[in-house]
Amino acid sequence: MRNHYDEADVARMLTHLADSVASQFPASHPVNVIGIRTRGETIAERLAAMLQQRGFTSIGRGVLDITLYRDDLSEIGPRPLVRPTQITVDIDRVPMLLVDDVIFTGRSVRAALDALSDFGRPSAIRLAVLVDRGGRELPIQPDIVGLKEPNVAMDHVVKVRLRETDGVDEIVIEPKRKASA
Repeated sequence: MRNHYDEADVARMLTHLADSVASQFPASHPVNVIGIRTRGETIAERLAAMLQQRGFTSIGRGVLDITLYRDDLSEIGPRPLVRPTQITVDIDRVPMLLVDDVIFTGRSVRAALDALSDFGRPSAIRLAVLVDRGGRELPIQPDIVGLKEPNVAMDHVVKVRLRETDGVDEIVIEPKRKASA
């Protein structure tokens, strides 16, 4: 298993995601691309731009904050950072691409699906993730994946860094840092 993927690798993964999305949705029909904060939002922005380059003309965009829908909210801390969800497009009866950076247990996606139900009912939802690290606790699987790394040890973390938020495009798999005493 590799533990580092550089900018060129990430670019290839994003191109693969965009090509896969383009093969699953007709370019002449509307599609909504919704990113899960934080890095899913950035990946969704990039995918929307890549879909426009592939002839998609009606792309609705949105950002979903799932903080208050998480089942581990009490573990996040006494004051979790909640940022606004920004979905100003009509999602009823329009196919949706839900985008996140990494899928692990499936709990973030479950929280996202719960949150989306407050905004309407898409005709279909497809899940696109940059990295699938395996380890699912819920029966949730991505439809479109940039990188599958199913054998990441439970004591490791997959960090996606993106130029917009981190100054560099890369994926790093490394041991979790132990909390300081």
